[in-house]
Amino acid sequence: MTTAAPTPGGTREGQTFAGGSRLATYASFVKLPHTVFALPFALVGVIIASYRHVVTWAMLGWVVLAFTAARFAAMGFNRIVDREYDARNPRTQMRELPRGAMTVREAWLSVVVASVVFVLAAWRLNRLCLWLSPIALGWVFFYSFTKRFTRFAHLALGLGMSIAPVGGYLAVTGRWSEPWWMLCALATAVLTWGAGFDVLYALPDIAFDRANGLFSIPSTVGEARAITIARVLHATTVLMLALVGQAALVGFSQATMCYWLGVLGVAMLLVYEHSLVRPGDLSRLDAAFFTMNGVISLMFFGFVLAGRFLSRVSYDVVSGFAP
Repeated sequence: MTTAAPTPGGTREGQTFAGGSRLATYASFVKLPHTVFALPFALVGVIIASYRHVVTWAMLGWVVLAFTAARFAAMGFNRIVDREYDARNPRTQMRELPRGAMTVREAWLSVVVASVVFVLAAWRLNRLCLWLSPIALGWVFFYSFTKRFTRFAHLALGLGMSIAPVGGYLAVTGRWSEPWWMLCALATAVLTWGAGFDVLYALPDIAFDRANGLFSIPSTVGEARAITIARVLHATTVLMLALVGQAALVGFSQATMCYWLGVLGVAMLLVYEHSLVRPGDLSRLDAAFFTMNGVISLMFFGFVLAGRFLSRVSYDVVSGFAP
């Protein structure tokens, strides 16, 4: 397989850092700003668990470290296995590996280190997280290959993102939720949210994917139908978040009020996001993909956190959340 050289003076991809420092290179390599997408949902899982289980500051720190390391490993692995495709795609040919800002060996080393850090953080949380950590890593690595054989790669990405809130909850409790379907609904909410915006993100690559034998929903069904599918996925997101509130916050009226305001905010922002993307007009896609989805996750987390502080469950700044 031949690889086209990046075009000299190509445009730097959005949500990356300018400058030639190693810190900027590594941050751009894994698109560090995208951490804002799923990390708040991991913390939502922690907050929901905190209504009935103690959360310490150390535990919270290990959760954030585990999430950040897992995301670094997943994104780095994706960049390595997709580097030849990235070099051919005008949208991605200025990424760090295609343009030579980072060697493949250096990239592999960073992925290995991040993976070890993730497993270590999982071990520090509890035994269940440790046992599940190889499965989580295996899935987020597997996602990188799905676009080569299935149009449903977007769902595989969403499933990888859905590990975040489930992991946050399990990090606190060490066991599955009661009722059992609450965590399933929370995971499905994040899965459909992530898959929906990934469908939108794939819209500009329809011609490239078709020419290079890659699969995606937009390249299979076309622009208009893909946008409709993304809307259905995001409607499912709102429904699943509503179900989570019904199961997780029974008996906490103030928390429930804040939670429902958060769900309403998510619904309104998703409607606005989809108003920015229309068949034949993708000029505002970057704003829809990055800005709005970052706002959605942070806003929802903010409402859930506010409800936690307003609830009748006591909070101690030293010990954490306690019933």
